[in-house]
Amino acid sequence: MMDDLLAEMRGVVDRTPNELYLNRELSLLEFNRRVLMQSRDERVPLLERLKFLCIASSNLDEFFEIRVAGLQQMAELNPATRSPDGLTPAEALTAISERAHALVAEQYRIFNDVLVPALEAEKIRFLRRSEWTPEQDAWLKSYFHSDLLPVLSPMGLDPAHPFPRILNKSLNFIVQLSGKDAFGRNTGFAIVQAPRALPRLIQLPRNVPGTGPHDFVFLSSVIHAYVDDLFRGMEASGCYQFRVTRNADLLVDEEDAEDLLEALEGELSQRQWGDTVRLEVAHNCPEAMWQYLMDETQLTAADVYQVNGPVNLSRLMAIPDLIDRPELKYPPHTPRVPKALTGDIFSAIRDSDILLHHPYDAFLPVLDLLRQSAKDPKVLAIKQTLYRTGAKSPVVDALCDAARNGKEVTVVIELRARFDEADNIDLAERLQEVGAHVVYGVVGYKTHAKMCLVVRREEPGGDGTGGLRYYAHLGTGNYHPKTARLYTDYGLFTADPVMCKDVHAVFLQLTSLGKVIKLNRLLQSPFTLNKGMHERIEREIANAEAGKPARLIAKMNALVEPEIIQKLYAASQAGVEVDLIVRGMCSLRPGVKGLSERIRVRSIIGRFLEHHRAFYFHNGGAPEVWLSSADWMERNLFRRVEVAFPVTDKRLKERIIAQLEAFLIDTAQSWLLDADGHYHRPEASEHLPVQTLLMEGGV
Repeated sequence: MMDDLLAEMRGVVDRTPNELYLNRELSLLEFNRRVLMQSRDERVPLLERLKFLCIASSNLDEFFEIRVAGLQQMAELNPATRSPDGLTPAEALTAISERAHALVAEQYRIFNDVLVPALEAEKIRFLRRSEWTPEQDAWLKSYFHSDLLPVLSPMGLDPAHPFPRILNKSLNFIVQLSGKDAFGRNTGFAIVQAPRALPRLIQLPRNVPGTGPHDFVFLSSVIHAYVDDLFRGMEASGCYQFRVTRNADLLVDEEDAEDLLEALEGELSQRQWGDTVRLEVAHNCPEAMWQYLMDETQLTAADVYQVNGPVNLSRLMAIPDLIDRPELKYPPHTPRVPKALTGDIFSAIRDSDILLHHPYDAFLPVLDLLRQSAKDPKVLAIKQTLYRTGAKSPVVDALCDAARNGKEVTVVIELRARFDEADNIDLAERLQEVGAHVVYGVVGYKTHAKMCLVVRREEPGGDGTGGLRYYAHLGTGNYHPKTARLYTDYGLFTADPVMCKDVHAVFLQLTSLGKVIKLNRLLQSPFTLNKGMHERIEREIANAEAGKPARLIAKMNALVEPEIIQKLYAASQAGVEVDLIVRGMCSLRPGVKGLSERIRVRSIIGRFLEHHRAFYFHNGGAPEVWLSSADWMERNLFRRVEVAFPVTDKRLKERIIAQLEAFLIDTAQSWLLDADGHYHRPEASEHLPVQTLLMEGGV
C-alpha cells in the first residue's frame, strides 16, 4: 500500500526515505531544544526561564525512559528494522547520542553562564562550598548530622557487597576510599544513595550570618562536604554524583491479563528497575571511575553524559515556589467564564453550542456541568472518559457525588496513561467504591477520546421537545483542572441531538462488546478518523486541480504518520496552500522543491503548552473546522480510541479560524521548520505574541 501511494505522487517516486521524512526522535530533540531556548530568552521573566530549563531537563528524562529505551529494545530484537526515514535502530541511536550530548552541554552552559549570574544579580544564590561562611558551614554540618546521617546507608563494594541496583533517576554518589574499615578490609569504593524523602535543595535560614534573602545549597554539596563522617577511620579521596536512567515503559500483556488493574499494579512496582539507558556523572569524575560505573550499569560510552552541575536540573523547579518575587514571574492570569455559563448550564447549552478555549477560558464550567448534574434530580446518567485527571480530582469528586445521589455513572478510565497509571488505579477504586460503573477501555487500544455525556429527563416543551435529552462536552485535552490552566485546549458544549447520539454510540462501543456503529457527525479512530482526514485533504486537492482556491490549516502536537504526510505532499504539488502548526515532532520536510513548496510548518513555544488539535479545510468556500483529541500519529489514528468533532456553529467556526490565522502571523513565539529538520526564528514584527493576544481577548 505504501508503494502504491508513493507511485501516485508526482516528483517523489525516486526520492529516498530520508529525503521524504525527518526522524521522529531527532525531531523530538529539536522540540526540547526550542523549550530550552526559552531559558535564555530575556523577554521571559527570570524565574520562568529557570522553569523552562527544568522542563527541558524533565522532557529529556522521559525521552530516554521511553524513546531511547524503545529503540534499544528494537536494536536487540529487530536490528534490521527501518523507520520511515530509513534509519535502523542502531543508526538512530548514534544520531540521537550525538544530538543529545550537544543538547545536554547547552543545558549546563545556560545554567552556569546565563541563569546563575542572572539569579545572583537578583540575590538568588546557589552557594558553592568555597563560598560558605564559617557560620554556614557549622549550620550545614549540624543539618548533615541531624537530618542526613541517620537516613544514609553507604554501601562498601567488595566481593560480599556487589554493586547495588540503582533506582531509576535517583541521586547517588560513588566515593573513593583509602584506609581500612572496622573489620580491617580495604574497601576501594562505596555507593551512597541520597535520601529520596529529603529536598535536593536546602535553603539557608536568614539568621545564619552571611546569608542573603534567597541562598540555597545543593544536597550534593552537603554530602560532598561531610562524606568523611560516613566512613570513620577512612579517608574519602573523591566523591562524585551520578544518576542512572532506566526503561520506564510498562509491558502488560492485555490479552493474557485476567484483570488489567491488577496486572498494571504488579508492573508498576518494576518500573524503577527497567533496563539502563543512560548514565549521568559529575564532570570532574575521573575516567576510570565513570568507566567502572558504565561497566556496572551495562552501558556504553555513548550512553554516558558528564554534566557540569547537579545531575538533575529538574529539581530546581522548586525554586520559584520558594521565592516571593512577582516581578520575576509571569503576571497572574485569570481565565474568563462566559456569561452564558454562570447560571443554569443546561439552559445555556440548549440555547446554542458553547466553545471554551483553555486556559483563556476557565475550566470551571466543565466542573459545573458535572456538579449540577450530580445534584439535579432530572439527571439520570453521566458517562465520562478519563485519561489524565490528577491524583485529587474534582472531576472524580463530582462523579462520586453523582453516584452517591443515585445517578447511573459510567466511567471509561484509561489505566495505561503513561506515568499516571498509579493515580488512575486509585481513582478507579474510588469510583467503584461508590457504585460507579468503571471500565478500562478496549484491549489493545488506549482510550484517549475526551467526552462527557449527561442524560436528563425534561418536561415536554411547546416546541415538542422534552423527554430524554442529551448534553455533551467534547474536548481536545484532559479533564484535568490544573493542566487546563497551563495547556491550551478547546472544549465544546453541545445539545445537538445528532452529535450527542454519536457520543452515546461511542460510549456503547467502549462499555459493551457490540460491533462498530455508524456515526453521523463524529470521526472515530481506529475506524473512520484517518479515512475522514484523508478524504478532506483529497477534496482540497481536487479543488486545486479544478482551479479553485484550496487551503488547509492543521494544528496539532505531532505529525509523523507517513501516509498522511504523503497526502500533504500530494496536496502541495496540486497547488493546495498548507499551513501546519505542530508543537513537537514533525517528520514532514517543508519547502522542498518539487515536493512540498507550498507547505509551511511552525511551532509555537510560549507561556502555555500548545495542546489543542484543530483542522481547517477551505472546502471551496464552505469551510469545515474540526477539533480532535488525536494528533496525526500512527498511535492516534490506528491504536487508540479517539474522536474528531465538527464545529458547525458559524460564529464558533469563524472564531477558531481567526485564532488559527493569528498563529500564522505570530513572530514572537514562533519557530519555523526548515527542510533539514532545524528550526529558526522568523523576522520580528510588531504583532503581539499570539498567546498574549488570546489572553487579552483580542481574537
